[in-house]
Amino acid sequence: MRHHNNVRKFGRTRGQRASLIKGLALSLIKREKIKTTEAKAKELRPFIEKLVTRSKKADLNTKRLITATLLNRATETKKLFETLAPSYMDRKGGYTRITKLAPRKSDGSKMAYIEFVK
Repeated sequence: MRHHNNVRKFGRTRGQRASLIKGLALSLIKREKIKTTEAKAKELRPFIEKLVTRSKKADLNTKRLITATLLNRATETKKLFETLAPSYMDRKGGYTRITKLAPRKSDGSKMAYIEFVK
């Protein structure tokens, strides 16, 4: 029985899953809208929302923690702190939107867009 085992594994090990989510988060911050599978979008959503919530408090410790989480990518971290977080200061949550798309032709995977809400 899989009671209370809610993590999607994507056929990957723990480290590979973490790298996948971090890579998707970097792409989302960079492009502000990405197309991915529905399951990956649903798994990415809480991760990115926690990052945005933390980045609204722009002190040095938070910047260092988020920079480390985002694989020391300075440009994406800077964009998160200077562009995205200030635009959501009056918002308590719900920074992203998942829009479902038609299944992928090759393998029938459910596809979706995940984007930042304006």
